[in-house]
Amino acid sequence: MDLQDQLKNLFPNHKPSKEKEDKAPKTNIWMQDEPIICKYEKRKGKPITILEGYTGADSDFKLLAKELKTKLSVGGSFKNNSIIIQGDYRDQIMAILKEKGFTVKRVGG
Repeated sequence: MDLQDQLKNLFPNHKPSKEKEDKAPKTNIWMQDEPIICKYEKRKGKPITILEGYTGADSDFKLLAKELKTKLSVGGSFKNNSIIIQGDYRDQIMAILKEKGFTVKRVGG
């Protein structure tokens, strides 16, 4: 007797649903007309990428920061209405934001 049979014995009235739910939550981030500015700086000798210029809600920008950090597998933070990503990831970040429908402007080299 396998696990499926045991579950059928325990819950005879249960009918499994055929629908599969997406594990990734769908985020509705507000899109803006002005471009998001993607800058490169060095702080204490270490490279960082800074995203500024988002005019939507802070919670949307924080969700965007979290998504970028997980996709790039890097550290970062959200401070003073800007996203700070550790390392020089301008090209990858710009590609991800363009996929989402944002316009991005590259500043600083």
